[in-house]
Amino acid sequence: MPGEDGRSRLPEWIGTWGSVIAPVSVLTAVLFYFGYVSSRSQYEYFGVDVDAVGLGTQDYVMRSPQPLLVPLIVLTLLGAGLLAGHAAIRDRVTTATGRTMTIARAAGLTLLAAGALLLAGYPLAGRWAYYPLVTPLLLAVGGGLTGYLGHLRGAAPAHIARRAARVLIYVLVAASVFWGTATVAQWSGRGLAMNQARHLNDLPRVILDTKERLHLRDPTVQESALPAEENQTFRYRYRRLRLLVVGRERLFLVPEVWSPSNSTLVVPMDGSVRVQFQFQPHPPS
Repeated sequence: MPGEDGRSRLPEWIGTWGSVIAPVSVLTAVLFYFGYVSSRSQYEYFGVDVDAVGLGTQDYVMRSPQPLLVPLIVLTLLGAGLLAGHAAIRDRVTTATGRTMTIARAAGLTLLAAGALLLAGYPLAGRWAYYPLVTPLLLAVGGGLTGYLGHLRGAAPAHIARRAARVLIYVLVAASVFWGTATVAQWSGRGLAMNQARHLNDLPRVILDTKERLHLRDPTVQESALPAEENQTFRYRYRRLRLLVVGRERLFLVPEVWSPSNSTLVVPMDGSVRVQFQFQPHPPS
């Protein structure tokens, strides 16, 4: 019967959709995380906590390709190279001398130990600028080399302890790659912020009218008093402002020339101010 066929296929449909939804959910979570890390670093440069901006999940996912592009390209090329090299190494592993294997294993353990020492020495080495990238790279390369050599020596270890150790090494490699990629995302966000600071003129131009004087300390921003007229509620006008980002019911404005004394102005979009966006000063051709 049709009803029975539908019920009999229900578990199959659930399994099919589950196999599709689960990877998509994981991918979305990963994209959200790296987009958040990059955006947090970017807006910290302008003195803004990204949580105060109020960006949504879609916003962070859309911002994730910028910090993930270089790591994905590098990991893809590295993976292709490792797969190509694996076939050649596997064919020659039987002719490799014990000395060569011992040296390679010692190199992997040395890199792994160096990464572990840096990890344990975080209170002393944590302020090193390259610490969050060098440490996971040492752990990933050392752990990956050690685990790979263990795999070449025997595809199915007899002892359960060896099998568990191999699994733990692979987990360590995955966690280290994730850590290193997050560091690249953070640096990407800071680099994007510094590039914006060098080209603030590329951001949208804003004219801001307020009811009260703002007493801004930024020397770039121009303040002028509006003429007193009947039913005129706005009394001051501010020019040479640029739109940094649009948040949840608020605008984040910065002066159009970077200075260490500058600050980010948070403007609510509730009628208490009047905002005008200026055209770009380029006549149509």
